[in-house]
Amino acid sequence: MPWKTSSIVSQRQHFALAALRSLKPFVRLCAEYSISPKTGYKWLARYRAGGTGALGDHSRRPKRCARQPQAHWKRGVQQVRRSRPHWGAKKILARLRELHPRKRLPALRTIGRWLRELGLVGPRSRRARRGPFVPHRGLTTPRQLHQVWTVDFKGWFRTADGQRHEPLTVREARSRYLLEIRLLPDQSDSAARRAMTRLFRRHGLPAVIRVDNGSPFGGKGALGLSRLSLWWLRLGIRVEFTRRARPGDNAAHEQMHRCYKAEALDPPAADRRAQQRRTDRWRHDYNHHRPHEALGQKPPARAYAPSKRRWPPRLPALCYPQSFVTRRVRPHGEIKWQGRLRFIGRAFVGETLGLKTLSPHHWAVHLGPLLIGELHSKDPSGMRPARWQRLPQKPLKV
Repeated sequence: MPWKTSSIVSQRQHFALAALRSLKPFVRLCAEYSISPKTGYKWLARYRAGGTGALGDHSRRPKRCARQPQAHWKRGVQQVRRSRPHWGAKKILARLRELHPRKRLPALRTIGRWLRELGLVGPRSRRARRGPFVPHRGLTTPRQLHQVWTVDFKGWFRTADGQRHEPLTVREARSRYLLEIRLLPDQSDSAARRAMTRLFRRHGLPAVIRVDNGSPFGGKGALGLSRLSLWWLRLGIRVEFTRRARPGDNAAHEQMHRCYKAEALDPPAADRRAQQRRTDRWRHDYNHHRPHEALGQKPPARAYAPSKRRWPPRLPALCYPQSFVTRRVRPHGEIKWQGRLRFIGRAFVGETLGLKTLSPHHWAVHLGPLLIGELHSKDPSGMRPARWQRLPQKPLKV
């Protein structure tokens, strides 16, 4: 008869009792219970030794494994790791080999597994796969008005009342005209966007905005774009990032910062309003009275005129060819593609992207005409972000 899994212990007990009564041949009795004679003798011996309590399933784990390293090696690995918290499995193994040159040591993978089991190391972060390169045009030499605006944050300072301020500075590169110095409470995207909106409405739009890679201008995603720089792109303004740790790429703007600090911030005013009034007076003097060597010792106001590109009432729509598939970026920076959420970047939230098929398992991701990355079917998480490919260039004349 077959075993019943719901009462397997009772079935084994019935078998053992029937075997003890010897009413049937043992082999025939085993056949009725659908077990082999070897198994039957095992259950009978267990019942004689321990009764019904011995008929349950026992662990099949071996009592001893010849290949299992001794426990003291695990303790030794733990001691070395705690004394050297930055050492990995390779260095720990080298240390154990130095301390025990004649003993057989555990394998490198075993030491690594012990470190994870003991909670002494965390999971290794996956390195992001490299995306495509996008050629960088280099920094634009301004040859006409509003071809290039330079934007930066001068280093923060405190007024006499102890409040911290972040001066946002904007300069028209061709005429050297200082468009704005606005004291902001922080370097957030919202504060900078409000200041730039007022500036665009008053002076119009430039063709290029040049910034460094710091927040809020630059980000860590595709092409180093942030929400602020992406907003500029959507307005039809090309964004130029200077090279990292190269303040000379924006030397004229930095020189203006030095003059502003020496002439308007030393010492600072009593509070923000007083400092803003002093800053506005200094900016007016800089634009209308201060001679500039690059302009033939003329003030910037004589060479300046507002931009002919006016502030648009709404952002222009993004258009894609019919062969592209469009997806809208969700609030967490993801799109739904082939039944799976793929991360694109938080800077692109709310934007409509175009996906161009390069192969059955490979797609290029575009924001308008700009390539921002690639999607691969074998990448489960997200997009491979595009990066700028910079070419050597001559230094700009300031």
